[in-house]
Amino acid sequence: MQRRYAILDVFTDMPLAGNPLAVVPDATGLDDERMQAIAAEFNLSETVFCLPAENPVHSARIRIFTPRKELPFAGHPTVGTAVYLAADRLENGAGLAESVVILEEKVGPVRCGVFLRATSGVRAGHAIFDLPKLPEAIPHVLDREAIAAALGLVPSEIGFENHEPSTWTAGVPYAFVPIRDLAAIGKAAAQPAAWAAAFSGDAAAAFLYTRSTVAVGHQFHGRMYAPTFGIAEDPATGSAVAAFAGVIDRFDAHPAGSHRFVIEQGFEMGRPSLIALEIDVEAGGVAAARIGGDAVVVAEGTLSV
Repeated sequence: MQRRYAILDVFTDMPLAGNPLAVVPDATGLDDERMQAIAAEFNLSETVFCLPAENPVHSARIRIFTPRKELPFAGHPTVGTAVYLAADRLENGAGLAESVVILEEKVGPVRCGVFLRATSGVRAGHAIFDLPKLPEAIPHVLDREAIAAALGLVPSEIGFENHEPSTWTAGVPYAFVPIRDLAAIGKAAAQPAAWAAAFSGDAAAAFLYTRSTVAVGHQFHGRMYAPTFGIAEDPATGSAVAAFAGVIDRFDAHPAGSHRFVIEQGFEMGRPSLIALEIDVEAGGVAAARIGGDAVVVAEGTLSV
């Protein structure tokens, strides 16, 4: 059977940057095993399979797979799929340049505002979505020396200011590792032989971050490793940034109100990505948060599956 697919670069406004994403807009009839095999064939950090929505007012039900496992939620698949479906709808005369796309994900329905760019011959746009699940801390002991060994660093390079390693989830759990500065995070590299001793269970994926940034106007620089998920390093990780809202709130303690951050990621990979994070803080902590970013379609074709 012939099935359409598209490749998008996400969290960037230009091709050949950001985080690549595969989208299969009609996955009807594919079982879990076949979806996983197709995701392994694309071998991108995530592949999205679109199915008819269970709620008729929603846009689609989506399944998200890494090369090795299914995820209940992920940021760059949400942004990329929302932009792709909105652009497809507009091209077929059934949509607008500004629209709302609601995606049914395993974590729950995700509401996305999409703003398409009027660029001749290029399908691109910006999407912003409300977090379907607010960040929660996970009790998990993280050993500084084991972390340093797993990242090829020394223990003194782990941590800055009052930031310490912690584990959080906003649908997908991550170990968050503060790194002293840009030079230290730049030389970090996953050490497979030492990984399981530092990162396992709810902390199997590690998001490294530092306040030092490559570009002015950005607030954090990040890197993400998840070798047990088949992801050696990820150029942009929206689900980690969603949980990172809890990290920022815990350690930086911003006052009540709305706060905006830009997290840069993927620079060491030659895939620069920018993830926008908005956090609404109330007296009790994070009351709401949103993730935003650009996406551009770079390729389309058919699968014979």
